[in-house]
Amino acid sequence: MISDNNSFTYPVMEHFYTIQGEGAYTGCAAYFIRLGGCDVGCVWCDVKESWDAAAHPQMSVSDLVSLVTSTPAKICVITGGEPAMYDLNPLISQLQSVSVRVHIETSGAYEIQGKPDWICLSPKKFKFPIKEALVRANEYKAVVFHKSDIEWALSYVSDLPSSCIKYLQPEWSKSELVTPLIIDFVKSNPDWRISLQTHKFLNIP
Repeated sequence: MISDNNSFTYPVMEHFYTIQGEGAYTGCAAYFIRLGGCDVGCVWCDVKESWDAAAHPQMSVSDLVSLVTSTPAKICVITGGEPAMYDLNPLISQLQSVSVRVHIETSGAYEIQGKPDWICLSPKKFKFPIKEALVRANEYKAVVFHKSDIEWALSYVSDLPSSCIKYLQPEWSKSELVTPLIIDFVKSNPDWRISLQTHKFLNIP
């Protein structure tokens, strides 16, 4: 670990300024930082090239903060890969010091290091979420690839904070099959919501 927060580095697959397409902040402008490295191994992952951390260049906190602040972004989303594999304290604290909200998208497989402003926890069957992550979730987004995924997602609800927003999101390639099931579920369980990958409809990153 490097003691100087600004010099701390992370493997970065890509970074870009766009519109958040999913979940509670859908439609909001946000700067995305996608970290390389993931051992969750979702078979339907649409960014499998992010899995190998060594395949991506290391970037310093200061460089990443400069990229974010070069845009009008008020939100920075740290995603992956699996960002919680890393100590995110240096990056989170430096972004917050320049008045940028920090959101994290994680599978919940690792304890989250740092104090982000928003935690979107999306559990995966391939590496189960841990309680230490579940209890901190602001948003719980279960991706539905098969009808059994709905029942599986329910098994972790008891560990979520009462304020956590709960979503079911159809996996893009299976949306025609699972979306009707999700609609029926949410109509019967109105404390849940539907999340869609609107950025794919808009053809933006």
